Amino acid sequence: MTVPLDRHYLVELHASPERVAQIRRIVAAHLRFWKLDPHVGPVCAGLDELLTNVLRHAGDDNRCVLELRWRGRHLTASVADNGPPMPRLVTAGGGGLARVAALSDSWGTCATADGKVIWFTRSVRTPQNIPRVPWAPLAGLDAAQRQPASVPGPVPAPVLSLV
Repeated sequence: MTVPLDRHYLVELHASPERVAQIRRIVAAHLRFWKLDPHVGPVCAGLDELLTNVLRHAGDDNRCVLELRWRGRHLTASVADNGPPMPRLVTAGGGGLARVAALSDSWGTCATADGKVIWFTRSVRTPQNIPRVPWAPLAGLDAAQRQPASVPGPVPAPVLSLV
């Protein structure tokens, strides 16, 4: 299978609870299109944390830029915002960057002229298509070794008497 050299998605948005839910669906669709189905849950959860932090900490002018980049071996997701405080890893409660760290292989922050960028990466070995319908269960080895069950013959119909 040929893996594309570079896949990229970028969107600038004003963070709001409605927009966060919409972006989650858009990101999931991109990852599925790129055949990265196993990464949909963790990446969307990590981006949820980062976008929720923008809502919490960037104030009323909470503009941000979300970026996804896949170069064949690593998938990187980042959120750049115009909020001044640099984030801190707080492990109490298991939220925020602690959750992002748990969902990713690596993460980091970088100050910019206008604010900051927070990013995380996940290793991607090969693209996979996960079927959207359940597979029929496979028979175990013991089922192959058993003799076929005998098929019962036809059942005679009851005879009704008119006496």
